[in-house]
Amino acid sequence: MKKLLVVSILMVSFLQAAVVKSLKFEGLVHLSSEIASEMIGIKEGDTVDIEVIDKAVKTLYKQGYFKDVWVEDAGNGAIVFHFVERPTVAKIELDGIGENDKEKVIEFLGMKKGEVYDAEKAALSELRIIKFYEAQGYFDTVVEHDTEFINKNSLLVKFLINRGEEVFIKKVEMCGAKNLEYSDFEPKLANKEAEWLPWMWGFNDGKLRLSDLPYDSSRIKDVYMEYGYLDAKISEPFLKAYFDSYTASLTYDINEGQQYKIGLVDIKIPKDINMTSDALKEEMVLKSGDVFDINRLRKDIKRVETAVANLGYAYVRVIPDINKKTEEAVADVYLRVIPGDKVYINDVRISGNSRTIDRVVRRDVYLAPGDLYSRTDLKDSKAALGRSSYFETVKIEEKRVSRDKIDLIVHVTEASTGSIGGGIGYGSSDGLLLSANLSDTNIFGSGITASVNVERSDKELSGRVSLQNPRVFDSVYSLGGSLYRRSTEYSYSSLGATAYDTTITGFNVNVGRKLGRRWGVSTSYVLEDKQYQYADTNTSSYAYPDILKSSIIPSVRYNSTDNYQLPRNGISFKSSLEYAGVGGDAEFIKSVTKLNMYYGLRDDFKYDLILRYKMQAYYLYDNGNIPIDEYLTMGGVSTVRGYESGSIGPIGSATDRYGNVVTYYNGNTMFVNTIEASFPLIERLKMRGALFLDYGMIGYDSIDDEIRAGTGAVLEWVSPMGPISLIFASPLLKKANDRTASFEFTMGRQF
Repeated sequence: MKKLLVVSILMVSFLQAAVVKSLKFEGLVHLSSEIASEMIGIKEGDTVDIEVIDKAVKTLYKQGYFKDVWVEDAGNGAIVFHFVERPTVAKIELDGIGENDKEKVIEFLGMKKGEVYDAEKAALSELRIIKFYEAQGYFDTVVEHDTEFINKNSLLVKFLINRGEEVFIKKVEMCGAKNLEYSDFEPKLANKEAEWLPWMWGFNDGKLRLSDLPYDSSRIKDVYMEYGYLDAKISEPFLKAYFDSYTASLTYDINEGQQYKIGLVDIKIPKDINMTSDALKEEMVLKSGDVFDINRLRKDIKRVETAVANLGYAYVRVIPDINKKTEEAVADVYLRVIPGDKVYINDVRISGNSRTIDRVVRRDVYLAPGDLYSRTDLKDSKAALGRSSYFETVKIEEKRVSRDKIDLIVHVTEASTGSIGGGIGYGSSDGLLLSANLSDTNIFGSGITASVNVERSDKELSGRVSLQNPRVFDSVYSLGGSLYRRSTEYSYSSLGATAYDTTITGFNVNVGRKLGRRWGVSTSYVLEDKQYQYADTNTSSYAYPDILKSSIIPSVRYNSTDNYQLPRNGISFKSSLEYAGVGGDAEFIKSVTKLNMYYGLRDDFKYDLILRYKMQAYYLYDNGNIPIDEYLTMGGVSTVRGYESGSIGPIGSATDRYGNVVTYYNGNTMFVNTIEASFPLIERLKMRGALFLDYGMIGYDSIDDEIRAGTGAVLEWVSPMGPISLIFASPLLKKANDRTASFEFTMGRQF
């Protein structure tokens, strides 16, 4: 560069305050002549000298695009800038690693297609790749890069990666730990001892994760704080690696100190806030006399922040002051509230809804421009959008625009709400299962649901067309309905009883209304034509007159769950009362109540375990004529798994108008309980596992005529086509002649 400058200076040395009559740029690719002229500050008519030319050459060279820059005097005031540009990166290849790693490496590589090639930048990219694999526990990784000209000005840059070996931790020692053990820290540590069968799911693999190593001391300290050891001191980890065997050991020096209990607990609130500390204390989990727990303190801080933020103080801070009394081993806790200013909503903006109409999103956001800020309203808005099924992820960003104004930016990621296709499967009870469907829960982004479904199994053939608008004109009212036809075979051969087929053709229409954010009521009208075909044990068959069912079904529902497909927290409740006898032949009353409760442990234990409790209660009252297929039965994926669908219940018999004795299940009371624990399997694929226990009772005027239970495991997958469950069940409390089902699957049902 210095040599080029000297040449340039000599070539223009005659220019002493010369006037530029013409200015040309030869060899430019990345810059236009106009931009180059503007950058150097020279144009036709300007007076230039040696210093101006020198400065211009330096300015252009610093852009990083050029290997060489020189100036030519063309005579008569004409100046020509010549450039030799550096080659550009036309293609980047990563050899020696898998496709998943390639996607990750490209993101942080620091080199992109279309930019000018820089050897120093490429060397830095090599170092980044090495550090990336070190962070994952791979050591001695070797990375080199080659370049190859594709054409005169374009390069192929190829990184050759030889990934190193993984180092496995064989031993973690906690020197000085007396009151706590390694097992107490293990769930929170990133670097853990390798367990027996480290390659099997659920066992620690023991991989050394170097990037997390500096933080493990703080994690150990945090565990001690959970058990009240406020003075605990933990050293930095001492890592001893053996590269001949690629194993390692970790050692921590620990001084536990004494365990503290909670003394006084108080909240200091400014007088101008309309809130008393006594009301907040009742909601706190920290109690005087308990062992100090940092996790409980954090939860209480969050509770106090939320309570104050609900009054409009969006930027409230709650600062804990912990006064340790060493001699008494007591810690007084003071929460000091710093409210800041009251904040109002300036604007609500929607982002990421490439398909869903803005107003469909806004109707579930409970804060509008001009409203006083409320953190609970914000949380409820996020939960409502999550329950809608329209979005895969929901995030609400708070952006301050002035001292007392805030913008809410609702970031959503559209979920796959529409599907067209079919399925094939097998169930122990229903045999081969075939299905075809066309559905969309968010037609044209309007929030309206429509579906067409056809299902075929060994025992049933059904078809349904449905349309539902959950918010008519964005109001609190809903409207929907469906047309359907279903043919079902009921077989009682194991009981030596009557078999019969039903064909039901009908429609329903429903009108509903939201009551607040979580409650709602609705009323449905159902009209069905029921046709029966009986067959006795002698294989003779005969028809039974059609029954027309006309019924009204009022219902009430409550939903506080945080997600539509995979709830982690909240309650779902629905209770309905069907009154059949509004015209027609059927006359009965049926009560149905369902309760689902979800509790996720991800925030408490950093592990995405979901506990579920599900309850179903049914009661059927004979008000004159109960169609035979309306009686209650138990068994199958909807009640007690491990048994064939609808194969459990008390047995009744009746003589029809032709004198034929018909035997059938006649349950009129049923109660089912389910306990489930769902845990992650492959998070990247949204695949989970679950263990379950079902317990059910059914009877005729006595709830415990028949008692059954089932247990097993479920493979849960939130697939692009919707939730899919593969159920492997085993019956409990089984009786002779019970028809069992070891495998079932469901699609589209909420977990």
